[in-house]
Amino acid sequence: MKYVVLKDQTDRRLSFYLAMEEYVARHMGDDDDLFFMWQVKPTVIFGRNQLMESEVNVDYCRTHCIEMYRRKSGGGCVYADRSNVMLSFVSKEENVALTFNRFVNMLLLVLRRMGIEATSTTHNDVMIGDRKVSGAAFYHLPGRSIVHSTMLYDTDMEHMLHAITPSKEKLESKGIKSVRQRITLLKDHTSLSLEEFKALVRQTLCQGERLLTSEDVSGIEQLEQTYLKEEFINRIH
Repeated sequence: MKYVVLKDQTDRRLSFYLAMEEYVARHMGDDDDLFFMWQVKPTVIFGRNQLMESEVNVDYCRTHCIEMYRRKSGGGCVYADRSNVMLSFVSKEENVALTFNRFVNMLLLVLRRMGIEATSTTHNDVMIGDRKVSGAAFYHLPGRSIVHSTMLYDTDMEHMLHAITPSKEKLESKGIKSVRQRITLLKDHTSLSLEEFKALVRQTLCQGERLLTSEDVSGIEQLEQTYLKEEFINRIH
């Protein structure tokens, strides 16, 4: 598997990386599976079939400058910021179960190399003990499968709870303490910094790299515009 390198260090929106996944899958697959990691400023990303107003606390996000985007994969609503890392895997394998299984096993391999006894669930979550540290989602393009996931190295718990939980009743009944009982942060299980963790992931999983050209970046930016259209973000399916 090769690592996709974006040398341009411009501060990008989450929509750019969603477009980058799709662009890579459509134009760079060849015979290699591809992988890359990315980080964004505080952002909420909700699933293909979700109604934004039902899943996202829009007022809270706007007040706290948290961006909101829809992805093309299914699954639930996720909060991301620069304290955690997003992982993208593009494979020529078209079988959903096999693709998920390979991806999750790659994450387990990395964590076990760190001395962390992680496990997976039937929902393709990665667990440390009985707490979730990573969740994944999938979508399919002709001849390619895309899996992306979060890895909770660290995060702003206040934003995570409020940005994706619009119901006051849920806030009162669950609270941050309850959320912390269901998830765990990787930083609590390792002495590695986030950058050291990212380096280990790449070293463990990838051999060689594919460098994005300026033409590739331009193509990604054009594709990104489809993720920014109001009818895509607010659509109902």
